[in-house]
Amino acid sequence: MNITLELFEGPLDLLLYLVKKNHINICDLSVSEITEQYLSYLEWMKSLDINIASEYMVLAATLIFIKSKMLLPQPEKEEEQEDPREMLINRLLEYQKYKEAVKELRQRESEQQKVFMRPPRKIEPSEGLFEASIFDLITALRRVLKNVPKEIFLEVIKDEYTIEDKMNQISQFLESNPMLKFSEVFSHARDKIEVVAFFLAILEMIRLKEIVAVQKQIFGEILLIKRQNA
Repeated sequence: MNITLELFEGPLDLLLYLVKKNHINICDLSVSEITEQYLSYLEWMKSLDINIASEYMVLAATLIFIKSKMLLPQPEKEEEQEDPREMLINRLLEYQKYKEAVKELRQRESEQQKVFMRPPRKIEPSEGLFEASIFDLITALRRVLKNVPKEIFLEVIKDEYTIEDKMNQISQFLESNPMLKFSEVFSHARDKIEVVAFFLAILEMIRLKEIVAVQKQIFGEILLIKRQNA
């Protein structure tokens, strides 16, 4: 089974996520550490049979190139050497500004929506909650899989675990619990194959705007909430 999702904002989004997760100053980017983690996330996406855009591979190659260049012995010259990270750091700083601008616009939109009275509605992300990224979800999945018995991990999901069935199950869970913990979904899984089926179902429901994944704090517990217009 192969699935293409529209949740990925791009390779710089993953890079910025790793920088924040490791509390790294962008201007003092630890290329060696970030490269290993970046490649690890790409491998995880491949293992879940998720199509990876070519831009991710281009950035991976760029990181590897910068890492190898920084490991080479530098010539002993008094003149200042060009930092191989400079171009990437500038791109990342510009992308961070873009992300912050988008966040500010969304907050303004949310404030504007409060001006008019609305009829009662189903629960939506509110103050104190913000949407989790695809990378937050993958990180949470990695934690879940650590608690699953270590049988052979197959790349193909068996027919009895279909994405549609798992989407229906998640919808049923949300009928009785409008704010469902991400980890609780997988407590119903019998093996790793079913865990992956549930995960792909969650991603597909987010893509279809049936649910939204939110967090109360950065890198905190992920909550799944049914959208009002689902």
